[in-house]
Amino acid sequence: MPIRLATRAIIVEDNHLLIVNAWADPANPLWCAPGGGAEMHASLPDNLAREVHEETGLTVQVGPPCLVNEYHEEATGFHQVEIFFRCKLIAGELRDDWEDPERIVSKRRWVTEEELSALPHKPGSLGQIAFSRGFGYDPLEPLIR
Repeated sequence: MPIRLATRAIIVEDNHLLIVNAWADPANPLWCAPGGGAEMHASLPDNLAREVHEETGLTVQVGPPCLVNEYHEEATGFHQVEIFFRCKLIAGELRDDWEDPERIVSKRRWVTEEELSALPHKPGSLGQIAFSRGFGYDPLEPLIR
């Protein structure tokens, strides 16, 4: 199975980070940054802008990368490399009636660093990277379902 490439958005407004549910199953409490799998023949920023809009209805300007994260599940052969980019919100607002065409994301919310720390989320370094100006790398973080 080839390595899957994905992009994710770090969008911080007024000291609040935008997060979305990670799994389609509403019983799974895991949160993550918006984004998803990269499609061939489109740049990573273009892929990310598309994914953010699909999942949230928001339009973003994609900035520089700030985190590379790897997820893996040895038993299934799954291995995903995610590149997180700092993004700026340029249009739209979160709406409860927005529907993700892939029907995965159904919950979206803005959280403070403290609120994020109390929620199950991946990657583990998300808060540190989102609320600082650094760059990070998380090698081979186990996939959580």
